[in-house]
Amino acid sequence: EVHDITVGMQQRVEILKALYRGADILILDEPTAVLTPQEAQELVEILRSLTAQGTSVIFITHKLNEVLDIADRVTILRRGRYIDTQPTAGNTERSLAELMVGREVNLTVQKDAHEPGAPLLSVRDLVVRDDRDLEAVRGVSFDVHAGEIVAIAGVDGNGQAELIDAVTGLRTPVSGSITVKDRQLAKASPHQCLEAGVGHIPTDRQHRGLVMDFSLAENVALHDFAKPPIARHGWLSPRRMVQVCEPLIGEFDIRGGGPETRASSLSGGNQQKVIIAREITRDPDVLVAGQPTRGLDVGAIEYVHRRLVAERDEGRAIMLVSLELDEVLGLADRILVLFEGRIVGEYAPGVTKEELGVAMLGGTTAAA
Repeated sequence: EVHDITVGMQQRVEILKALYRGADILILDEPTAVLTPQEAQELVEILRSLTAQGTSVIFITHKLNEVLDIADRVTILRRGRYIDTQPTAGNTERSLAELMVGREVNLTVQKDAHEPGAPLLSVRDLVVRDDRDLEAVRGVSFDVHAGEIVAIAGVDGNGQAELIDAVTGLRTPVSGSITVKDRQLAKASPHQCLEAGVGHIPTDRQHRGLVMDFSLAENVALHDFAKPPIARHGWLSPRRMVQVCEPLIGEFDIRGGGPETRASSLSGGNQQKVIIAREITRDPDVLVAGQPTRGLDVGAIEYVHRRLVAERDEGRAIMLVSLELDEVLGLADRILVLFEGRIVGEYAPGVTKEELGVAMLGGTTAAA
C-alpha cells in the first residue's frame, strides 16, 4: 500500500500516474522538499531519462543548486513578475539569487563558534501521540543549551510536528518530561509555556502564526494583550498597540504596510518577519523555530538566518526543525536526526548531506 513505501517512492508513483495518463508536460512543484539527498538524486535521474524521451518538465523550486543541476533554462520570478529567462549554463547560485532578490545576497550563514551555557530546554523520554492516536514521538531525550542552535533533521512525517507541539504546549505528551529552566512543562498549556519563556515560530505561519484578518499591531499584541503597556486596568489600548508595533516594523525590516495594515496583505517573507518580531521581542529563553524559511525567497531566508544566529549569540536556546539540509548544516551547532519518532544520530555541523540522508532513512542508530 502507498502509505507503506517511502516518500521518494510515493513521488515516483505520482509521476507514473501522470505519465500513464499520457502527459507530455510534467509540472513538479517543490518535489524534493520532503526527500532525502539520495531520493532527490534518484528523482533527478528519473527526470533526465524522461526529458531524453521527449517529455517536457517544468520544475518549480527555490533550491538554487537543484536549478543548476536539473534545468536547461531558468525563468526568474520576483513578487509575481517575470524578470528574465536564461540558460543555466554559465550561471551560479549567487547570480540567480541576485536576479531573484534584485540585490547581492549572502548565501552562506555567517556565525562565530558557539560557547554553550547551561541547558535551558531538557526533554526526557518523551512519548507523544499523533491525531490518529499512534505514537509519533517515541522516547526522545535531548538538551538545548543557552547560546546554542540544535537542529532536528528528518524526512517530513517522522514526528517533528508532534515534537514541536509538545514543547510548545499545543499537544499533551503521553509520558516523559519537558523542562525549561527547571520548570516542568509536559502538562502545560500554550499560555503557560509562553509565560515560562518559550517562543514559537510555527511551521504554518498563516494558520498558527498570525490572524490574517488582524492588523500587524494586533498580531504583535497576541501574546501580551492583557499586560502593560498594551492594557491597563483591564482596558486594551489600540493606540498603545500601534506604538509598540511601529518601531518593530523598522527594526525587523517589515515591508508592505504599517501597524494598521492587515497581515493578509503582506508577502510570506514579511508575514514571517512579523512573527519573528513578536516572538523575539518577548525575550524568550527557548525559541522553537519550525521550518522558519519554508516558502521564502533567498532574501528573506538570508534575513531569518541572520536573526536566528543573533538570538543564539544573545544566549537563547534555539530548537530548529527544518527539512532543508543546507539550512540545518548552515545554522546548527548540533544536529539530531529524527526517524520514526526516535533520535537515531547526533552529528556535528561538518557532517555530509549523504551521511545525514542515510540516518534520515534509518540507516544508522549510532551517534557520529
